[in-house]
Amino acid sequence: MLLRDLIKLSLGSLVDQRLRSFLTVLGIAVGIASVVLLTSIGEGVRRFMLSEFTQFGTNLISINPGKTTTIGVSGAIINNIRPLSIADEEALRRIAGVIDTIAVVQGNAPVEREKRSRHTTILGVGPTAAAVFTIDVARGRFLPVDDQRAARAYVALGSKVAFELFRETSPLGKIVRIGGERYRVIGVMESKGQMLGFDLDDAVYIPTIRAMSLFNLDSLMEIDLLYQAGIESKTVADQARRVLIARHGAEDFTLTIQEEMLDVLGSVLDIITLSVGGLGAISLLVGGVGIPTIMTIAVTERTPEVGLLRAISAGRGQILLLFIGEAVVLAAIGGLCGLVIGAGGAWLLGALVPSLPTHTPWLYVLYAEILAAAIGLLAGVLPARHAAGLDPIEALRAE
Repeated sequence: MLLRDLIKLSLGSLVDQRLRSFLTVLGIAVGIASVVLLTSIGEGVRRFMLSEFTQFGTNLISINPGKTTTIGVSGAIINNIRPLSIADEEALRRIAGVIDTIAVVQGNAPVEREKRSRHTTILGVGPTAAAVFTIDVARGRFLPVDDQRAARAYVALGSKVAFELFRETSPLGKIVRIGGERYRVIGVMESKGQMLGFDLDDAVYIPTIRAMSLFNLDSLMEIDLLYQAGIESKTVADQARRVLIARHGAEDFTLTIQEEMLDVLGSVLDIITLSVGGLGAISLLVGGVGIPTIMTIAVTERTPEVGLLRAISAGRGQILLLFIGEAVVLAAIGGLCGLVIGAGGAWLLGALVPSLPTHTPWLYVLYAEILAAAIGLLAGVLPARHAAGLDPIEALRAE
């Protein structure tokens, strides 16, 4: 039997049994679609979370006041908090490899202009904040370089605050009141969007020392260090730890290395993507169970045909290849249909629900297709071996 005849015979059998072939293909397609759709959602969520955490850059180390440690007795916790000062920030800026530092204070207060008022987030930062946080200025400029202990009353407005207070009028040079104090607007920031629910456009930026006075604080809430790319984050963190211990006399602060945090987060999200993909793979295995059942029925119904093929000198290997080929073709067609349904469903879901990001990982799609073909191959082996092992005479008698 020539190869083209073998292929023609296999495809002809599948076409003759349309309903049975359709149901088998449907089972595989549902499994593949589940794998593609679930992994698309998982990969979309992973990319969304990582983009949220990296939009301020990745070469950052955050330092917060206070360090919680556990001692020998279960449940006994010591919380030791000492202030972080602007002098600490200046000392940290001198560390080798550190490009810039930001002293951060945050709070909420009303921002008023004539009869308009908006209660919003007040961020006390230094003049390098725009560069460190990768926030661009749309109009005007960011906070100027001043003596940090006697900074001038300047403010840069987030895009949403600027629109709410000034509408289409340019706010540059105008006066606003923040917590009852007068500030001159010198800049408007470009739209940055939200980060984990925090609206960066609904915020205003004032000098750190003025924010500490406004909120009656004697400590910075955070000091952020931006270090050069290519330098080990642990090296910079160790130097920062030594500098602050020397100044404070103890490790009364907490360092958070964003690079390490992103590595941990990425690992967790990868496991989630694998898990949801595994759930889809279970559906694929369930769909694959139908293939040996269908192929066994096909062998029983086509016993006389097998006898005739053997009688005209078709070898056992050809009979084996005939039935295995049918099983693989069914699985492959089901896989392609499932791919179209899953990828299309992921795209449609992303279009209908923009807040739920989706991204189809083609590596997982390839794995799913290979798994579908493998299931068809394995599921068709036993029925095919049974067909190849039939005695030609006994098979013909079954007519």
